[in-house]
Amino acid sequence: MSAPLMEVKRLRVRFRLGGQWRTAVDDLSFSVGQRETLAIVGESGSGKSVTALSILRLLGARGVEVAGEIWMEGADLLALSPERMRAVRGGAIAMIFQEPMTSLNPVMTIGRQIGEALRFHRGLGARAAEAEALRLLERVRVPAAEARLHQYPHNFSGGMRQRAMIAMALACKPKLLIADEPTTALDVTVQAEILELIKQLQEEDGMSVIFITHDMGVVAEIADRAIVMLRGRKVEENAVADLLEKPVHPYTCALLAAVPRLGARRGETEATDAVRASPLLEVRDLSVRFPVRSGWLGFRRAEVRAVEAISFDLRPRETLALVGESGCGKSTTGRAILRLIEPSAGEIRFEGRDVALLSKTDMRALRPRMQMIFQDPFASLNPRIRVGDAIAEPLIAHGMVTAREAQERVADLLRKVDLSPEMGARFPHEFSGGQRQRLAIARALAMSPRLIVADEAVSALDVSVKARIVELMLRLQQEFGVAYLFISHDIAIVERVSHRIAVMWRGEIVEIGPRAAILEDARHPYTRRLLAAAPTLDATRRSFRQTASSEPPPSPIRPVGFRPPPRRLSQAGPEHFFVEP
Repeated sequence: MSAPLMEVKRLRVRFRLGGQWRTAVDDLSFSVGQRETLAIVGESGSGKSVTALSILRLLGARGVEVAGEIWMEGADLLALSPERMRAVRGGAIAMIFQEPMTSLNPVMTIGRQIGEALRFHRGLGARAAEAEALRLLERVRVPAAEARLHQYPHNFSGGMRQRAMIAMALACKPKLLIADEPTTALDVTVQAEILELIKQLQEEDGMSVIFITHDMGVVAEIADRAIVMLRGRKVEENAVADLLEKPVHPYTCALLAAVPRLGARRGETEATDAVRASPLLEVRDLSVRFPVRSGWLGFRRAEVRAVEAISFDLRPRETLALVGESGCGKSTTGRAILRLIEPSAGEIRFEGRDVALLSKTDMRALRPRMQMIFQDPFASLNPRIRVGDAIAEPLIAHGMVTAREAQERVADLLRKVDLSPEMGARFPHEFSGGQRQRLAIARALAMSPRLIVADEAVSALDVSVKARIVELMLRLQQEFGVAYLFISHDIAIVERVSHRIAVMWRGEIVEIGPRAAILEDARHPYTRRLLAAAPTLDATRRSFRQTASSEPPPSPIRPVGFRPPPRRLSQAGPEHFFVEP
């Protein structure tokens, strides 16, 4: 048996908070073999990401204590000089971070950021680095990669930013890739391609992988061994097939039991009053286009057709799930409905009022009734404001509560999303990714809105917390009559929460209908692809192991004045419509 590529021995990490030392990782030991994929699984705050950051020595020095040994190629990484450690980062070890927007430099183009690693670690010139960066973006299937190369992170969707991060991490062909929730923002079809791409690179370059995730379906698909962590300690370690079939620790059993399974609601009929209610939200022929400018004067030479003439209704107490691949226009649709970006065409009526025609004053008065849970929780929280103040701020700004009542309301909201009221005194950087997602949900619920646009609201949560948050959202829907536009790529979660499902593809809704009709009688080819790519907990059946497509994805960029070909709409059943392919 060959020697392991890396050995972690008795790793212990402590943080100084409020004058006290708190242990985040306690006496953790494991090894990673050559060409092996090791999954580290556990709930949010269990120490998974802290372990990864410790390996790369990215935790900083102030208020942090790291003890133990991390051996790789005969050297203890914790004892290396800063200069030698810089050569290790990005070269021998690369990392895909959990939150791409906060990991990418907002003032540098994507191509320049990828090229920076290529020039530093591989010694490529500027032209060669740009050509290699383009090849990498095409390999992770970024549409219109040549044009995207010169765009900035804010021009990318959440899933596109994640793909750019993956391209950057793979640029220098590392010996060890640490992937911290690398497929969180990706739909299942692209997730399948990215996982297969990682496996291909692993086989071609002899790369080892530490895969940090809360998605047990992904663990079943990609990992050879898995470590389960709870409150900073390793509670179980085994080969993936054995871990999934015969878990030993009660926490592992609970983790597996909480995993949503596609088909769990097969045969159920809907029982909701929403079917008979008048629409709360009416969207008609909504289009959103972004200009593509070039030249010294910035002439508009083309348009990105992000959303193209979509229509749907949403009733009180109803959940309409919007599903589709990253970059298909789901998040843009949600933002346009709330007028966080201006629609290019179409009509949006909320409670009978045309949102697009409202003045800024009227729109401000309407906003408490329309809230959004953003996809990237860290980017949507002010890093300089304590989270309790961030949740209370809209309540006070709209004159809904006094300062004392706001404190009580914040404490109640934090309890509802499984956080303690004392955490309201912390800043966003003091929370894990999953905890920040819960804070974003609490802030959206603070105003008791009638409509919530939930953009990947539970994607960053581990399965046990995800189940509790979903149940919370469903309970609040029944108590307050709130309607959800639930944007997600997790088909199993969509099945659990939705009354109806709309499938988006290339900026258009290609199929829409009741939950059961879409999941059990899908008509459009893309809908069938989504369902077929849904991960499974059966490690013996690598369900979406497929050859990653070498064909470039279609570009959403069209010339100014472009008119899409007419679409023929067919009806498959009551309220079930699909576009003829």
